[in-house]
Amino acid sequence: MDDGRQSGPFSLRPAHFPGRPPIDAYGNGGFRFADMSHRGSLLLLPSGVRDWSPVDPEQLTTDDFKAALQEAGEIDILLVGTGIHLKPLPRDVRPTLREAGISADPMSTGAAVRTYNVLLAEERAVAAMLIAVD
Repeated sequence: MDDGRQSGPFSLRPAHFPGRPPIDAYGNGGFRFADMSHRGSLLLLPSGVRDWSPVDPEQLTTDDFKAALQEAGEIDILLVGTGIHLKPLPRDVRPTLREAGISADPMSTGAAVRTYNVLLAEERAVAAMLIAVD
């Protein structure tokens, strides 16, 4: 995330890949897409792919969904990959997403990756928030 720090002549910026690539692989703590690899959790939004900080689905808060809520007009289905096992979304998150017109479906990260790729190929208004698995 962009914390405004500078390292010499360089400034740190959040990881961002413009576009909507399918996920080629997942596991070992990260993902592969568009001939690149990423370690850690991932956001796949209409505006592009971004780093996502959550690692524990039971610690998700409404703030973790802020980026998806900002693009709510372009998202019909939000897949939430909750790691190895399916975990429900926190109670306060569900109504917030519903009010924004987003249908959120929690599932294991593997199921979310597969479903995302299918819906993306069908050109559906899909987004995904994926917690990395080992």
